[in-house]
Amino acid sequence: MATPNDPRIYFAAERTLLAWIRTAISLIGLGFVIAKFGLFLRYIAPHDATPIKSSTSMILGIAMVSLGTIASIWSAWQFQRLVGTLSPRELPPKWDPVFTGYLAYALAAAGFGLCFYLAL
Repeated sequence: MATPNDPRIYFAAERTLLAWIRTAISLIGLGFVIAKFGLFLRYIAPHDATPIKSSTSMILGIAMVSLGTIASIWSAWQFQRLVGTLSPRELPPKWDPVFTGYLAYALAAAGFGLCFYLAL
């Protein structure tokens, strides 16, 4: 059982943040694949076929990328809120809690950039 001054509380919070980052990366990656799936269908269609409308896959893909971006921002915010409540004894010595939060924000910035790219 964890005591109030146990650094395992911080490590559990960091593992949770990293799990959310993995989820956000998966959502962003799947959103990109879905957005570009309409382009793939256009390439494999015969030349005399009716043109395929790819706006549905693009909208769904952008929505998935946006969801991954929001998940990344939300998880970083939750992590920073939790770390702010911990006492100095609960933080591991010589361990910087800022890096993992910045990692999540960098992923969110990349997600915003990808949303902008897909929307063009």
